[in-house]
Amino acid sequence: MAQAVEEWYKQMPIITRSYLTAAIVTTVGCSLEIISPYHLYLNPTLVVKHYEFWRLITNFFYFRKMDLDFLFHMFFLARYCKLLEENSFRGRTADFFYMLLFGATVLTIIVLVGVMIPFVSESFAKIFFLSNSLTFMMVYVWSKQNPFIHMSFLGLFTFTAAYLPWVLLGFSVLVGTSAWVDLLKDPFAVLLKTDSLPQGMIAGHAYYFLEDVYPRMTGRRPLKTPSFIKALFTDETVVVTWPANVRFAPPPAEDDHQD
Repeated sequence: MAQAVEEWYKQMPIITRSYLTAAIVTTVGCSLEIISPYHLYLNPTLVVKHYEFWRLITNFFYFRKMDLDFLFHMFFLARYCKLLEENSFRGRTADFFYMLLFGATVLTIIVLVGVMIPFVSESFAKIFFLSNSLTFMMVYVWSKQNPFIHMSFLGLFTFTAAYLPWVLLGFSVLVGTSAWVDLLKDPFAVLLKTDSLPQGMIAGHAYYFLEDVYPRMTGRRPLKTPSFIKALFTDETVVVTWPANVRFAPPPAEDDHQD
């Protein structure tokens, strides 16, 4: 069993393996009180005034307490992050890293802007960690790039992957809401309580539009990965193997080219 888990872990692509490891180590460390979540959460005041810039990164690694919800998010992180990196971004590790960087930036901006908007600022001020949102962004991008794959939700009904984000959002609302009256009284606040899934959908759709839709409309690609990020990753080498019984003809002699 342990060997199978080790092989599964080693076979993960580099970005998925690194993010999953950071998420598990950070969450377990906080659960064992080795690390304090108060040193990790997103706090604009501490970032700007006290230069605690690491909070812009660490808030994407903590998935709260170790429970069934944590396992749920680790499953989605391992599955859809791996599917994207191995399929849609195969051989384009730098582009995949840039997608995550873009998503993290958009999610951070959403929270920072939301805090400054009247009537909703209180709800946005309660968003301290964006790890769930970034995971859900990857689910959204995958669903947009694989819209016709048939899926089943808890064996209750089937649907295509294009509706996966909406199915998960609806399920999170139903599970996370103690009473329907809460949803009717303040639907926006209830949505924000569902592990920040709406923000993940916004970030995912922004990436999908700028990377897939807008280039087809205009022929321009605004999200081209910068050269300095490409320099951090080496392209995968494609190895072509030939059967042992394949023989190649020798190159023609020089006399064969003469008339």
